[in-house]
Amino acid sequence: MPDEVQLHAPPVLSTPESHIFEDPTPLTTSKEPRLADEEIWSVYEVDRTAREICDGGWKRVALQFPDHMLGDAVRVFEGLEKQLKLIGSNEDTAVVNQLKGESLETSFNHVSMITPGIRDGEQAQTRDEERNEKHRLSILADTSYGACCVDEIASEHVDAEVVVHYGRSCLSPTARLPVIYIFTFRPMDTEDVVAAFEITYAGEDESSKEERVVLMADITYHSHIPVVREALGRRGWKNIFAPEVVHDPSSLIPNRKIELSEEELKDYSVFHISDPPPALLLTLSSRVKDLHIYPTTSSSTPTRTVESNTRIALRRRYGLLTSLSTCGIFGILINTLSVRNYLATVTAIKDQIAAAGKKSYTFVVGKVNAAKIANFSEIGGWVVIGCWESSLIESTEFYRPIITPFELGICLMSDEERVWSGSWRGDFESLEIRKPAALEAGDIANTALDEHEDGDLGRDEIDGGDLDLEEESAPPEFDLRTGRYVSHSRPMRKTMISPPTNSSSSAATPTSMTQGTASNVLARRAKLDVATVNGAVSPGAEYLRSQRTWTGLGSDFNEADASENIEEGRAGVARGYTIGEGAERR
Repeated sequence: MPDEVQLHAPPVLSTPESHIFEDPTPLTTSKEPRLADEEIWSVYEVDRTAREICDGGWKRVALQFPDHMLGDAVRVFEGLEKQLKLIGSNEDTAVVNQLKGESLETSFNHVSMITPGIRDGEQAQTRDEERNEKHRLSILADTSYGACCVDEIASEHVDAEVVVHYGRSCLSPTARLPVIYIFTFRPMDTEDVVAAFEITYAGEDESSKEERVVLMADITYHSHIPVVREALGRRGWKNIFAPEVVHDPSSLIPNRKIELSEEELKDYSVFHISDPPPALLLTLSSRVKDLHIYPTTSSSTPTRTVESNTRIALRRRYGLLTSLSTCGIFGILINTLSVRNYLATVTAIKDQIAAAGKKSYTFVVGKVNAAKIANFSEIGGWVVIGCWESSLIESTEFYRPIITPFELGICLMSDEERVWSGSWRGDFESLEIRKPAALEAGDIANTALDEHEDGDLGRDEIDGGDLDLEEESAPPEFDLRTGRYVSHSRPMRKTMISPPTNSSSSAATPTSMTQGTASNVLARRAKLDVATVNGAVSPGAEYLRSQRTWTGLGSDFNEADASENIEEGRAGVARGYTIGEGAERR
């Protein structure tokens, strides 16, 4: 038998005090080599950025970097500051040279015409103050949400007039501030790309170059597309379509200008340079014939592309939808505060969930991670409102499934209506929020009562016949994963309202009928005494009432019988305590 391990200190069973406020989100580390000062100017396009800032007349500028580019942020800041001063001094020199060439009378008339009624000295001082006003640059060291989105909230905290966004971007339309996009330049071996393209589509038959291909790349490599297309054209490829970058995530190919119809696009293959985001893969899965990915890795031999297969991913997504079809409580997770029309989408989705007889809660948690989501155990499924890339969140670490607004529409369909063709989309701007047409027993009861109040429907027709107001008459619902019966898949049913049962009610006067409707109509409590909110069964309120209700210290004495004798309990610490007075210490 091995010797027993002697513990010299108690085991750590909780988070250390020094790490209480530590962010559990994993850090993104960059393995790219450090850029030289000359490369900083070309990769981050310092000259173009400075010129666009001066042309726009902006003085307060926010620089937004992704996490893996923060190491270059200070040098980009210094280079941009120098270039802005240089452009400003050149403009002042040009103005001086222009004034030297004019006569004194012409210059005097020019100044007087600009601001009549102001003395020449005051006007000159105003122009000098405007020219001498320095540009104020601010680096956004941490973004509230994904790095692909423009952080307008943090930019407004520094009172910025424009945002310079560096790195790859989802190009979702913003709502408040103008944006200068710097995708950054990444080197690439053009000859290797052309060789991989021909191996993929031509193979050994060099004469077969009639394949219809959409040539596109990740946003950071898009500047190489014209060069690659020209090289392929010289080799005999004629049906190569290279779309331009546009700010339209809802297009057939997100953020690309497509002049083809949806049916014509299905005859094209896609050759994508660099690994695309998972949302783009699922979006293109049903819109193109096939998709080949060229990995942007250095190699001495021609690199072969990888054919994308999204069938397994789509099956997994469909499995999540079927598992959430019996979910009673949804959480609406706001994952952006900058994408245009996100508030209107949140309102539409809340109405869509309510129309299906289900409950929803809205959350804003910043960057999404498993620890934050696990705090809300009552939520059965999450719907993300964000950009078209960040809405797709796949991880086994999350306690509950996370779906997109498009997937929610399929999830809320009935089993007879739910038919998925395999198409998928991540944006919500052009998405038509569909309300399910399911008729709930509570809705039938309320409709019947409204018609009864108007005199169109009698009490006998409500109590008997085809309208059964009992909740048990609704068709049963089962969880497709476990096969168990789900009793509260639609918790927001209205409580059943029973009309007056005495015979005199049918002959009541209009005045007494109005009074009875307002005060004498009884609402029958739901089965199993579940808590209600505004006349609707609410499992969230029931959970708070039964599981999270606490009346304070000493409340357990109120439940005890007053006649019971109170005995003195143990005293001391766990390592040495006594029982009763004068007892032996243990």
